[in-house]
Amino acid sequence: MSPEEWTYLVVLLISIPIGFLFKKAGPGLKRWGAAAVGLGLTLFTCGPHSLHSLVTILGTWALIQAQPCSCHALALAWTFSYLLFFRALSLLGLPTPTPFTNAVQLLLTLKLVSLASEVQDLHLAQRKEMAVGFSKGPTLGLHPDVPSLMETLSYSYCYVGIMTGERAQPPLGCLQHPFPGAVPSLRPLLRRAWPAPLFGLLFLLSSHLFPLEAVREDAFYARPLPARLFYMIPVFFAFRMRFYVAWIAAECGCIAAGFGAYPVAAKARAGGGPTLQCPPPSSPEKAAALEYDYETIRNIDCYGTDFCVRVRDGMRYWNMTVQWWLAQYIYKSAPVRSYVLRSAWTMLLSAYWHGLHPGYYLSFLTIPLCLAAEGRLESALRGRLGAGGQKAWDWVHWFLKMRAYDYMCMGFVLLSLGDTLRYWASVYFCIHLLALAALGLGLALGGGSPSRRKAAPQTAGPGPEKLREE
Repeated sequence: MSPEEWTYLVVLLISIPIGFLFKKAGPGLKRWGAAAVGLGLTLFTCGPHSLHSLVTILGTWALIQAQPCSCHALALAWTFSYLLFFRALSLLGLPTPTPFTNAVQLLLTLKLVSLASEVQDLHLAQRKEMAVGFSKGPTLGLHPDVPSLMETLSYSYCYVGIMTGERAQPPLGCLQHPFPGAVPSLRPLLRRAWPAPLFGLLFLLSSHLFPLEAVREDAFYARPLPARLFYMIPVFFAFRMRFYVAWIAAECGCIAAGFGAYPVAAKARAGGGPTLQCPPPSSPEKAAALEYDYETIRNIDCYGTDFCVRVRDGMRYWNMTVQWWLAQYIYKSAPVRSYVLRSAWTMLLSAYWHGLHPGYYLSFLTIPLCLAAEGRLESALRGRLGAGGQKAWDWVHWFLKMRAYDYMCMGFVLLSLGDTLRYWASVYFCIHLLALAALGLGLALGGGSPSRRKAAPQTAGPGPEKLREE
């Protein structure tokens, strides 16, 4: 691991004991203390480059104040435009930001666009109430008021989620609960954290035995084709293990603070928060009697990622809060109606959000082809098979899905156009050709167009929910 990766891990681990300290503090200390810790971590890891985050926050706040009824689109344009400037600093002869600054900037973009969207929804809801002449009371998910500058700063620099994808909702009261002592933290934290050490050891072992740098050497391409094909499997395995550890640690930081805990009856979604309104408990006893979960801040389903059958389901289980953000603010507003084309639009902006390296675009824009191929072929063939045939189909589909993600991961980690195309060419662009062949076969057999809500996720094993129950 690089020094930056060790520092990143330490920052995530430090947030766990800090969360326990803040959990039972008063509302004022929680809000401003959490912001002070986040600002301190930002200054420590980013130094003078922290100015980028401040400029982004101030610009977004100004847009919210000036145009609350249309601030969502303006904030999206502002933050994404600033990302372009941020990544072009070296071309402009300005100091290149640190990797930590990039992480802060990426997550700040998501948080501020979410904030602007919710303020816009609040403004429109208030205008609607004024038009009809009465108030329906607070609407689920909306803020009680337009945030002030200090509230926006405290939300933006809250240490929870400062460098990971956990989304704060609602931002101005994200660490508040009427009876925080009744919200369980230690047991859910231990239950969530137990696989992380194993994943960490597997990451260190696989990255040592199969270093990515080997793919950039000429000697690698003298290896036989089976060896070149196999190499992408441990590379993607190490990639997954690395992010599993980071995201589990980030989730544990949230759980320690009681952040993201909602009653199970609220049916919270990863990233989106509660979907049903639950009245707050009136006493500590009633609060303690409730059953809570932390689905709101859940960012990774490790089993679902590894054993879901389809490419489309793999996206649902990976980086779940960011995927929710992309679905909510990019996919739904896409300028086209087709599921595959909407997915292509979403993947294009996702690649841009990640950076300007060509490998991101090559990888992300391969996903729509895979989605179209699996949707057409599954529609044409799977329904014609019996129960045994469908089970065998699912295992084959799972195997090919994993190889597709192995293949796409190489572009994500190699980054450059030359390195990515060199590796893909050495394996004869196998996934692209296989996807095109599957798409053609599906079309020939009359398979229907894939739809976003066509079917529930499938798994090649017993299923994530069953596995959790066991």
